[in-house]
Amino acid sequence: MSVRLDRGDDELAEMHEINVTPFIDIILVLLIIFMIAAPLATVDIPVNLPAANAQPQPRPDNPVYLTLKADLSFAIGDEPVERANLAPALAQASEGDKDTRVFLRADRTVSYGELMQVMNELRAAGFLKLALVGLDSDARR
Repeated sequence: MSVRLDRGDDELAEMHEINVTPFIDIILVLLIIFMIAAPLATVDIPVNLPAANAQPQPRPDNPVYLTLKADLSFAIGDEPVERANLAPALAQASEGDKDTRVFLRADRTVSYGELMQVMNELRAAGFLKLALVGLDSDARR
């Protein structure tokens, strides 16, 4: 900010200083706009997940397969199981060993939410080692 103390000249002298206050005001308004708009721009991002091409892991001697069919019914191995009896049936199939890896197979039409609910039920039953079974990316071609 400048003050003119000299009153002897009636001509307006040029001031060689830049008033940056309006510039700072504009920058702050733009900053607020971008802070509000940036999170809104990332809400609806379409995601196309790639196929997995991980190396196949060796299969245990007696694997425990839990299958979730398209009609949301369960099977352990080839035996159908009711949802209420899922934990005891898994305990029987794993011979009481909660550290046994459970191979979870789900039909591709099963929703993600339903699959997560099954995984939560398995965790509540004490089965913490899960493996999701899928097709090899080379087998689908």
